[in-house]
Amino acid sequence: MRWKIVLVSGFMCSGFGTSAHAQTAQSTMDVTATVVEACAVTANELAFGDYDPTAAAPTDATSNIVVACTPGTIFVIGLNQGTSSGATITDRRMANGLNFLRYGLFADAARLTNIGATPGVDALPARTSTAVPTVVPVFGRVPAMQKVQPGNYRDVVTVTVTY
Repeated sequence: MRWKIVLVSGFMCSGFGTSAHAQTAQSTMDVTATVVEACAVTANELAFGDYDPTAAAPTDATSNIVVACTPGTIFVIGLNQGTSSGATITDRRMANGLNFLRYGLFADAARLTNIGATPGVDALPARTSTAVPTVVPVFGRVPAMQKVQPGNYRDVVTVTVTY
């Protein structure tokens, strides 16, 4: 009987002396995202300050529109006629009650190229965005010698970015 016990003990001991081998399995995982074209726009106030209706020179002011789009996005900026009654793209009006002060918005410092709202017609030319926001100046002009009542005049122009 001793001999059987030794054999059993030896067999059990031999199992502890071997090392276990780890097994592995692998796969791959796709990781995806779709980058969309997107734009955000902010417009700074265009403040003409004091207007003297007896002055022979027009009153000029400048503002900026800042557009941040996904890099490589082509976009167009347009400006509507504003909210004052009777205003058009080429004859905008600030209002004070029933009184109006005419003004224009232009793409150039010489104030020759009016900015409208229709892409391909009178909106600003198309631009391609980069990683840095695009700053676009807007040049405003209130024509000289308008016969207007004193007071505070205001208009709200909608800036539209089409992309």
